[in-house]
Amino acid sequence: MTREAFEELVSEALDQIPPELTRVMDNVAVFVEEEPDPSAPELLGIYEGTPLTERGEWYAGVLPDRITIYRGPTLRYCETPEDVVHEVTVTVVHEVAHHFGIEDERLHELGWG
Repeated sequence: MTREAFEELVSEALDQIPPELTRVMDNVAVFVEEEPDPSAPELLGIYEGTPLTERGEWYAGVLPDRITIYRGPTLRYCETPEDVVHEVTVTVVHEVAHHFGIEDERLHELGWG
C-alpha cells in the first residue's frame, strides 16, 4: 500500500470520530511515519502529549500533542487490505482516546485495544 493510500486511511479513520468529540480535541496533530523508534519496532501508533483530563491552568503556550500512526508495522501486521483498513481505524481511535485521557486497560475492555 502506498504512503498516500495509507494517509488517506488515517484521514478516513479520523472522519469516523463523532463531531462532538472532534470539536473538543485541542492542540493535537496527527502524523503518519514509516517506522517507530527501533526500541519498539512493532508499535502501530503512539500518543505523545498531555491528555485533556490532565490539563490545568498551567497548560498554555505548549507545542501540540502528537499522534503518530506507523505505516511499516501496520502493513507487516496485517494480511489483507481489509485488515489494514480495520487496524488503522482501531489504532487512530485508540490514540485519540489517549488524548481524552482514556487508558489502555479501558480501551481493551471497550474493544479498541
